Amino acid sequence: MLKINENNSNDIVSLLGPPSTKSKFDKNLWIYIERKKVKKSIFKLGKEKYVSNNVLALKIDNKGLLKDKKIYRLEDMDDSYKFSEDITSISYKNNSFIYNLLTSIKQRINAPVQRTKKQK
Repeated sequence: MLKINENNSNDIVSLLGPPSTKSKFDKNLWIYIERKKVKKSIFKLGKEKYVSNNVLALKIDNKGLLKDKKIYRLEDMDDSYKFSEDITSISYKNNSFIYNLLTSIKQRINAPVQRTKKQK
C-alpha cells in the first residue's frame, strides 16, 4: 500500500508502473486508470460491459515524494454524474491549407507519369 511521505516517485513506478497519464496542467499529478471489461451474454451479440472503472490520482511534491492520493470508483459515485457512451470523432476541415497541400501531393504521386517524347 502506498503511504504518504514514505514513497518517492521511483517507488511508485516500480510498484504500479508508469502512470496512464500525467496532468497537462500539473506535472506532479499522476493518474492511473484501471478499466476491466467483460463480454455480455451471447444474446447481447458480444457487447461488453464494464466490471470496474477505477481511477487513482497521485499528487507528487517537488521533491518526488507522494503528497496525496485519491481513489475514484465508479460504484462510489452518486447518480448526479452521467457518463456518455458516445465516441468522439476526429473532425478537421477539408478545405484547410494542410489538407489541400497533402491532397495535391497525393494526386501527383498517384497520377500516371506523363512523358513527352521529343520528336527529332
